[in-house]
Parts: sequence; C-alpha cells; structure tokens
Amino acid sequence: MFRAGYVAIVGLANAGKSSLINALVGEKVAIISNKPQTTRDNILGIVNGEDYQIVLVDTPGVHHSKNTLDKAMMKNVRSAISGVDLVLYLIDGTTIPNSEEIEYINHIEAPTKVIKTKLDLKNVKDFNCDLEISSKTGQNLDKLLDLILEFMPTYEEEHHIYDKDYYTDKSVKFLIGEEIREKALLYLRQEVPHGIAVEITRFWEEDNVVYIDADLVCENDRHKGMIIGKGGQTLKKIGSEARAFAESLLLKKVVLKIFVKVEKDWRNKPNVIKSLGY
Repeated sequence: MFRAGYVAIVGLANAGKSSLINALVGEKVAIISNKPQTTRDNILGIVNGEDYQIVLVDTPGVHHSKNTLDKAMMKNVRSAISGVDLVLYLIDGTTIPNSEEIEYINHIEAPTKVIKTKLDLKNVKDFNCDLEISSKTGQNLDKLLDLILEFMPTYEEEHHIYDKDYYTDKSVKFLIGEEIREKALLYLRQEVPHGIAVEITRFWEEDNVVYIDADLVCENDRHKGMIIGKGGQTLKKIGSEARAFAESLLLKKVVLKIFVKVEKDWRNKPNVIKSLGY
C-alpha cells in the first residue's frame, strides 16, 4: 500500500512553517527569518519514503492585507488550503492563540490539526493542540509524520505525484533568489525587509562555472543606501553568503553579481509583482 497526498502548512508569521518543511524534507526548501511575511509564494517541499510521498505546501503567514502584495500572498494561502488532504495549522508555542486566530482555524474546511511549535524554546505556553513539536531538535517529528500519513490517500501501487528524486517544485533560480532575499533579511533593519524582492536576471551555466546576475529591488533611495551599506559592506556580505549557498546547490563555482534597483511603491504595482513571480 502506497500513500500520497498534499498537506498545507498554515499559521501566523513566524509560527515555524518554513523550518518545519525544511526539517521534514531534509533539504533547504524555504528561507527562514524572524521578519514577518518572509514566505511570499506557495513553496512545495516533497517528502519521499519507501511507501509514501507527502507534498508539503509552505504558505505566507496569515495576516491582514495592507497592499497589493499582501493580497496576492493571502490569495496564495487560500489556494493552498483548497483541495489539500490535510491542513497543519502551526502556532508558535511561546504565544497564546487569540480568539481571531481560533475562529480562523475553525473556519478551515479541510481536515485540520493544530501543531504547537518551538518546544526547544523557553516559556512555552499551555494551550490545546493536537501535537507539540520542535523542528530544531526534531522532537516529535516522527509522530507528526505518522499523523500526516493517517490522512494521505492510499493506493495499491506506487503513486508518485512528483518524481521521487525531487524535493521541491521550485527551480534552482528561484531557490538562489530566495537565498539572496534571506541574507538581505538577515542583515537589514526592520523597516527595509517588507519592501525588498529579488529577481534573477541572468543565469548562464558553463562546464565549471555559473554566472548569475540578480536585481535586489527596494522601494526608495534611502533603502538602497542601507542595502549597499558603508563601503558596500552589507551588499558584499549578502552576496558572499548567497554565493556559497549557490555553489553548494550547483556543485560548481558561481560568479554572482547583485545590483540594487529602486522601484518606488512596487508592492502596489500588480505588473511588477507579477514580473517578480509573486
């Protein structure tokens, strides 16, 4: 008997959605940051076992829409929930879910399990949930996998939704672009990250080297200066760490050039949002 199906990973910003997917998949599929709304697209992480394939859908954090980009992100959440076999609603274990969040959970039509995350941290709160886990230490991830499999459709023969060698549906270009954005989130101040995006403008692969050009898009000249940093140091750190990730992914030398581009109020421009892939 073979089990295969879809699981949507849903929750507020910083609930640990991307960390859980990376832990279950065993590869870096989604970027991680303590900045809200880090994930902007529905990213698939594929968990392959001898007798199962689970497709995990990472979603943007549930939030109120403030601009066109926010609306697109919440559309992605609704799309992810529609038609899945199971929804895992993640709640940061160091917080208490409020009445609005509980009401949201109760209105999800698909089968839903509430998962308390971040058990490795101090001050974990006590509230009702179906399972408590830590993606960092791996605590109870085996139990979570068993819980997920209970909801997966069964087949008499192997039924792979994706090729069993795949661990994500995203391209290498997408993963590298997201890595650049993750490093930018790491090194930039709180007010900048919401207004940045990354577009890979050139990806040229030769036998032993890959040439990659990327635009790091921001909303104004002040943010551009912050991204570049004094003497270009901030942009240099972003590029150096993103290049190391790209080389580990491609197993080749990578020549990465990042250009900072100003696109004023781009989060309210549907054509720009579309061109950036959100």
